[in-house]
Amino acid sequence: MPQPRRSQICLQDTPYYHCVSRCVRRSFLCGVDDYSGQSYEHRRGWVEDRLLFLTSVLAIDVCAYAVMSNHVHVVLHVNAEQAQAWSDEEVINRWHRLHKGTLLTQMFARGDTLTLGQLLTLDETIVEYRRRLHDISWLMRDLNEYIAREANKEDDCTGRFWEGRFKSQALLDESAVLACMAYVDLNPIRAKMAKTPETSHHTSIQKRTQAIKQGLNQPYQLMPFVGNPRENMPQGIAFSLKDYCELVDTTGRIIREDKRGYINPTQSPILQRLGLDDEQWLTLSTEFEQHFCYAAGAEIMMNQFKRHTGHQRLRGMGKAKELLQPA
Repeated sequence: MPQPRRSQICLQDTPYYHCVSRCVRRSFLCGVDDYSGQSYEHRRGWVEDRLLFLTSVLAIDVCAYAVMSNHVHVVLHVNAEQAQAWSDEEVINRWHRLHKGTLLTQMFARGDTLTLGQLLTLDETIVEYRRRLHDISWLMRDLNEYIAREANKEDDCTGRFWEGRFKSQALLDESAVLACMAYVDLNPIRAKMAKTPETSHHTSIQKRTQAIKQGLNQPYQLMPFVGNPRENMPQGIAFSLKDYCELVDTTGRIIREDKRGYINPTQSPILQRLGLDDEQWLTLSTEFEQHFCYAAGAEIMMNQFKRHTGHQRLRGMGKAKELLQPA
């Protein structure tokens, strides 16, 4: 039975979440339809562009994403503090970039004079808009509805394009976050859609490697890697971008059928800092969705999430104990 979203997302435990949306049509989201021969590959660009636009408006960062033939993976970071720091005017302006708003919000944006009663109603609306601007469900709704409308228009049809609900997994510690990001970035290689991470089109790892080639260090659209944990560190993923790229590349070599090998800890020191060995990492980065359902992390973090969300049990507790114990 589907779980309510409040039992899957708990910002008290973690701001990091892995979300997946799947297409319901035989003709797929993207790629080439074997039946008709028509290519829908351009739709992958629609998804990527819309996702990055939405995160430029919302207080939600993209850590990793991969647009596949019939589904989309994205690892998100919810920045609730950023949303709370926005002024009322900025909240309304940001919301109006996505939606029409109400008559009162339009009057406020134009600078019209409002009565006391109207201001009280406006305050309630702003509270709701502020909440939505860091709500994962609203991000996925604005992404999926936009793509569905564009696809229906192109196909000259009506009806559902996506499954009714997106899947979400809470990533409860840094090991789960890094493992899930690598799992997402390597999806095209596992599906034999690409041979290397940098040639995996419409993925975050390609965008990161392109930025490096262009001398930009890191793409501004994605949550940055900010180096090892330290005092007064900026907002970002607490590891080195170089370490992460090497980790993804090394893992990709293992899961490709034409290259059998092993992860050398000296090449990827990040594994040592995460407290994982080669076998543990390979299991996590290639079978992440198989072992974890609503949350992933060390056993103690899983138990804490279970208490906060009211779950009787969580799938993956055994793997959490086996693979994701704190270093």
